[in-house]
Amino acid sequence: MKIFPAIDIKDKKCVRLVKGDFDNKTEYEMSPVDQAGKYKDHGFKNLHIVDLDGALTGEIVNLDIIKDIVSEFDLKVEIGGGIRNLDSIQKYIDVGVDKLILGSAAIKDKIFLKEACEKFPNKIALGLDAKDGYLSVSGWKESSNQLTSNYLKEVNDYGVSRLIYTDINQDGMKQGPNYEETSKVANTSNCPVIISGGVSSIDDIKKAKILNKNIEGIIVGKAIYDGDIKVDELVKEID
Repeated sequence: MKIFPAIDIKDKKCVRLVKGDFDNKTEYEMSPVDQAGKYKDHGFKNLHIVDLDGALTGEIVNLDIIKDIVSEFDLKVEIGGGIRNLDSIQKYIDVGVDKLILGSAAIKDKIFLKEACEKFPNKIALGLDAKDGYLSVSGWKESSNQLTSNYLKEVNDYGVSRLIYTDINQDGMKQGPNYEETSKVANTSNCPVIISGGVSSIDDIKKAKILNKNIEGIIVGKAIYDGDIKVDELVKEID
């Protein structure tokens, strides 16, 4: 089981949102670079970053911060938020990012997703953020009116290297992930799946590890920042 501590960046600060609501956010004192260093010091190998500014604007906003994190720490970084074209993907690859998460752009334009997978093999992760079974886009502000299951079946053979499934209703709520829906997605997906949204305790991690053989890892965010999960305990769950 890969464990991905999460860093969400807004206005160059670490923040956490509730259900993706930009009006319901908590800012934290530690900078994104310092937070990444803390995770590295504790023994984590992977890091999940979301550029919330990018998600809102559709452009790369915090490339300098990402470059600092990748260059200073030996971490495999996956990043999403505002990646809407091949040029943006190339910029992140050039600074050493491991995986690029395509969300809104891939849902709105399947051809773009296919081109990205072909041009950047083993680098593209697909971020599927769902609410009540339907995919959301544009920083979760719009519904795509596409069922998650239908969309996934259409793009399953494109060559995506990783799928990140987030249940928006659970995100930031610390009530546990939506295991049932995530397991369904894992059964359908041709690539490994990462659980995202709602992690509240070490027990959630333990349950995820035995949930489905196609689940590769889990993202943990707010529960770390709020102290519900101790980092020393969490790192012990890495396989």
